Amino acid sequence: MKSIPTSARIIRAIAPFTVLLALISPIQSLAEDWPRFLGPKGTSVSSETNLADSWPESGAPIVWKTSIGTGYSAPSVKGNRLVLHHRVGNEEQIRCFSTTTHETLWETGYPTRYVDPYGYNNGPRCTPTISEDDKVYTFGAEGVLSCLDLNDGSLIWRRETQKEWTVPEAFFGVGSTPLLVGEKLYVMVGGQPNSGMVALNAQTGETIWESVGKKNWDGQVAVDWSGQPPQDWKEYEKQASYASPVLTELEGKPQLLCFMRQGLVALNPETGSVLWDRWFRAKVNESVNAINPIVHDGQIFISSAYYRSGSVVLDPKPDLQSFEEIWQGLALEIHWSAPLLIDGHLYAFSGRNEPDGVFRCVEWSSGELKWEAQGTPPGMGIPSRRDFEAIRKFREARFGRGSGILADGKMYLLGERGLLTLARPNIEKYEELDRMDTGLKYPCWTAPILSDGILYLRSENTLLGLDVKNTSNQKAE
Repeated sequence: MKSIPTSARIIRAIAPFTVLLALISPIQSLAEDWPRFLGPKGTSVSSETNLADSWPESGAPIVWKTSIGTGYSAPSVKGNRLVLHHRVGNEEQIRCFSTTTHETLWETGYPTRYVDPYGYNNGPRCTPTISEDDKVYTFGAEGVLSCLDLNDGSLIWRRETQKEWTVPEAFFGVGSTPLLVGEKLYVMVGGQPNSGMVALNAQTGETIWESVGKKNWDGQVAVDWSGQPPQDWKEYEKQASYASPVLTELEGKPQLLCFMRQGLVALNPETGSVLWDRWFRAKVNESVNAINPIVHDGQIFISSAYYRSGSVVLDPKPDLQSFEEIWQGLALEIHWSAPLLIDGHLYAFSGRNEPDGVFRCVEWSSGELKWEAQGTPPGMGIPSRRDFEAIRKFREARFGRGSGILADGKMYLLGERGLLTLARPNIEKYEELDRMDTGLKYPCWTAPILSDGILYLRSENTLLGLDVKNTSNQKAE
């Protein structure tokens, strides 16, 4: 392990002054950390303000660009430190950068032999979590769960989940980012027969409880699998999905929502006991669930893109032991990106494969499709099959599939071929403010993150930092 000494941090010391300055000057925006998967609250939403409504002709200024190892893991930021989990050669590495000097402050790693069976990249999929007490939690493609010290990268504890639990081989490696809440770390291990979810002591790594599996799925009749017999649990059943657990409060009581491979499970977060579950899985084996449950007004949204699984909104009953189905439909078939919930509407990328990918606005209460957009500029038609150059330009000028975040009333949408657009939420139409070609190459499957006015994007081999703060060098209105 390499360790590079750093100067003392002064961010917390100047925080009261920063708050005072913000109160005095309404145009001053406050920096916000992005320390976990999908942002400060796990909603893909940033509270930062005073961000540009448009960019210079050349696009948002690139303030940082560096080559990195492979993977789909998004970086996380706390203070002036950015932590990235990636793979270099036959090692999964956790690297800590300075967000001001961009130098490597420390890096550490461990050997890996993971090979994606479908030919995708072999790097980690889960995003690092940085705690308030400066611990870094990472979860590798082979299930190596680590807790490190943010200050120097030293190892605090480690669990090799695939060795410690009976875990059937996943389709695309381990991809459910653990959830840290207080002293508990909730991890979707996917263990057989009843260790789909586990809770660990965040300080020591010791197991607190294990739950989900044969006990709650065996004998069930799968919803929407007409004519199928009750489930006969097999020891090779995969349990882990690519969605991360979500802690919410329903009827004044906490519930841990886990969108497993078989469907949605609600757990008591203290004991791990199953409160209720709802089968939600495509009929074919080669399929996954990959979006975090979305909670709004006491209701829960889940979705999948495989074989017309579509979406469903569930309303748990007051007893928190069962639920009512509000609607189910195909207006959204979300593969792996997180929807944005804005004013009672879901803005999300829908479609399983790149040619199917569209960005849609759907009403939460009814599932009604309001509009969809491919992301292509006005007037760009579908090219001829034999015009290969036109096809290339068309593919680069549209989203395909993608992911996005919300900040300062604007959506930052990244398509899988590197197209970045800035759009205003609008239930009547797709309202684009600006766009740029980031230069990142396919596949850009990692969601953007935002901290201190810098939008961080990554592809399979590049980390990019764009300055999206409100400056005087914007395009003329």
